[in-house]
Formats: sequence, structure tokens, C-alpha cells
Amino acid sequence: MSQNTLSEREREDAVAAQPGASAKRWWILAVVALAQLMVVLDATIVNIALPSAQADLGFSDGSRQWIVTAYALSFASLLLLGGRIADLFGRKTAFLIGVAGFAAVSAIGGAATNFEMLVTARALQGAFGALLAPAALSLLNTTFTDAKERAKAFSVYGAIAGAGGAVGLLLGGILTDAFDWRWTLYVNVVIALFAFAGGWLLLHNHRDATNSKLDVPGTVLVASGLFALVYGFSNAETHDWGSALTWGFLIAGVVLLAAFTWWQTRSSHPLLPLRILLDRDRASSFVAVLISGAGMFGVFLFLTYYLQLNLGFSPTKTGVAFLPMVAALMVAAQVSTTALVPRIGPKVVIPLGFAIAAVGMAWLTGIGVGSSYLSAVLPQLIVTGFGLGLVMPPAMQLATGGVAAEDAGVASATVNAMQQVGGSIGTALLNTLAASAATDYLAGKDPTNKLVQAQATIESYTTAFWWSAGLFAAGALIAFLLYRRGVPEQDPDAAPVVHM
Repeated sequence: MSQNTLSEREREDAVAAQPGASAKRWWILAVVALAQLMVVLDATIVNIALPSAQADLGFSDGSRQWIVTAYALSFASLLLLGGRIADLFGRKTAFLIGVAGFAAVSAIGGAATNFEMLVTARALQGAFGALLAPAALSLLNTTFTDAKERAKAFSVYGAIAGAGGAVGLLLGGILTDAFDWRWTLYVNVVIALFAFAGGWLLLHNHRDATNSKLDVPGTVLVASGLFALVYGFSNAETHDWGSALTWGFLIAGVVLLAAFTWWQTRSSHPLLPLRILLDRDRASSFVAVLISGAGMFGVFLFLTYYLQLNLGFSPTKTGVAFLPMVAALMVAAQVSTTALVPRIGPKVVIPLGFAIAAVGMAWLTGIGVGSSYLSAVLPQLIVTGFGLGLVMPPAMQLATGGVAAEDAGVASATVNAMQQVGGSIGTALLNTLAASAATDYLAGKDPTNKLVQAQATIESYTTAFWWSAGLFAAGALIAFLLYRRGVPEQDPDAAPVVHM
């Protein structure tokens, strides 16, 4: 590390020691949380508005998935690049450019006059999000150094990661009902104004990797590999698993990522230093984030359809219905990061969380055509949310804790990439299984009968819930086998970062 970088760190430590610095840290946390929430919200906020947008712009049923997928594709494929740019050129700079760019393309999307304009804006949102998100959370390297304060900060971010999707559904429903689908995009401009102002006033432009260079071959390999992998799973939604296009992209993605891994062992300035992946608890946490991202999809997507199409909930009421899950997740996030993991370690807490979430999803398979939300959905949502709150925040903390300061941005980006790829796998897998279940149920029955049609949709939902439960159960076993025993050691000089 250069003398210039050392002096930056020393200046920041001196600032942190001044009176009032503690209050400033929590204001920085609020600013970063606001920006992070904006990124997480946009993974789901548009979903509820899709029917209105489709009616307004006139695009087909086959095209509508790309409004969601365009965001995930660019976000997942550019995350590692965004994390490394933040490390190289300064996190405050990356944060402010990411916030401003995200707001600008959100406004363009809100003003879209056709399908192509909307899809392009969504893809650009993902690109700016990939720059903003790693910069936002790696800024906490120089903000939270006290172990107790750091644990509280991680619990906040864990709650945002797990609950952001549900909050997006709620906000998307409210904005669509009260105003117009375009406000699900315009709202980012309002959020960004506060995040940009706070970032400009409070943040320091700290850089830890000033002597490194950007790994161009590694960037091309990992971006194209993640793009191919996510595109392949997304293609399986609209085609079938036997499609040559689906398997072609999946195989290409695996080959490109394997080539990327090989190149990282040869590059003098690797984009993803393999030392980040070699710690056992960190690698286990990456897997836990991947599995939780895949399984959570079954909660949000299929339950949203059930509440609206079967129980007749409005978009706003659907979003409100998820709030108890959000509350349970936030409580569990606080308990897991500040009390449980520091005392008994992740080998007990994270498998237990997965097991509780699996029970909640299995319990949710009891829904029927005439079920009540209060008895057949609400308790199950609370159980599932509490279980995920025991998994996601500590997994994200461990996945990024203890990394060298110069690797903080790319480590936090890796966590987000795992969550995005997991969500894409969940999208393709559960959608395909649900559709097959509905088709099998209709075989030999009258498809024009409304009761038969309703029961077919229930079969598709419960199949997805069973598979989500299976994913969480597998996560419990894998986490128990992979995590080390005991409480993780915390290096007081390390620069842990978490990213959702």
C-alpha cells in the first residue's frame, strides 16, 4: 500500500476519533442504506407494474420477462467490474456516479414510449447499479471499525437484502395504484437526490488498490460468462430445458467462468483474487447466499400471483401482505448478527435458519383455492422470514469479513453476484417446474372449467413451494457440512464489507 493511501487511512481514522464522529457514522449508514435499497428495490418494484406497462406500451407476453431480466443480466455480469473500479478509482466517486446514473436512466425508463426504450433503460439501470452497489457497502470499511457497531450495520444490510424484494412489491403496488406504472421508475430520482446529497457531504473518496491495474481479460471473461449463465437460465423460462439455445448459453457460461478462474491464477492484477475464495467460512457463505437467493424466488413470485389471482388482493394489499415477513426477517437479522453468531458460530445458526425457512415453505404448500390469508399464508410467511433472517445477514457478513482493504469492493460485488445468479437459477427452475405441474394436473381434465383451472394454478404454486423448501433443506445440510466449528475469529485490522 502506498504512503499516499496510508495517509488517507490515517486522516480518516483521525476524523473518526473526533467528537460527533459516531453520529456521522450512522448518517453515513443511512445514506448508503438508502442507495442500496434503491438498487435492491428495482429487482422487484417493476414486477407488479408489468401488466400496466404492457397494456400501455403494447408488448407481447413473450417479451415482458425481459423488462425484469435485462436488469438482472447487466447487474450480475458487471458487478465484479464495478467492485474493482470502486477499489481502483475511489469509492465516493463510484458511489456518486452510480447514484446519478441510476437516477438518470430511471427517468428515461419512466418516460419510455416503446418496449425497446424501456428494456434499454432497465439494462442501463443494472449497469449503474453494478457500479453503485459495491462502492456503497465497501465505503463501510472506513466507517465502522468497532465490532459491535459493525454487527449492527450488518444487521441493517442483511435486513435490506432479504426484505428489499418484498418492500419493492409493496412500493410498486402503491405507486401503480395511486399514480401510474411509470412512477415505479420515477421514484428512484427522488431517492437518488437524498442519497447523492448525503454522499457528497459525508463520504471520503478512499482508495486501497491505487497501485493495481484493471484486469481487462478477466473483466471480459467474467462479464461474458455471467451474462451467458444468467441468459441461459432466463431463456429456459420462455423455452424448455431441451432448447439448444438454453444449453448452449449455460455451457458457454461454465466454460467462460472456468477460463476466468484459470486466468486469475496467471494475472498480475487479478479482478477476483482467488485468496478471497480460499477461506472456508467465506466460501461457505457464498454458497449460502446463492441458495437463499434461489429459494427466496418461490416466496415472492408465486405467492404474489396467488394473492392477486386466487385471493383477489390488489397490488397494494399484496405488498402489505408481505410486511410481516419483512418484520420477522429484520428481527432475526438483528439477533443472528449481534447475538447468535458471535456466541455460537455460523455452523449452528445458518443451518438452523435454512431449516426453519424450509419448514415455512413446506407449511405454505397447504394453500387452497378458498384458503384464508390469516391462517394459510401469514404464519408461514413469518416462519420463513425469520429463518431467512438467520441465514442472509450472517452469511453476508462472513462472506466479506476479514478481506484485505484493497479487495473490499470486489468481495462485496462477489456476494451480490452470487445472489443474482441464485435468483436467476430460481426463476428458471421454479417456473419450469410450476408450469409442468399445472400441465400434468390438466391432463385428462376439462381445461375450460374454471374450478379446474384454479386448482391447476394451486398445483403450480405448491410445487414451486415444495422445491423452495427442498432448496432450503439442501442449504441446511450444505451449510452444516461446510462451515467451521466455533466462533469465527475477527481481525480488528481487517476491513469487512457486506453487500446485497
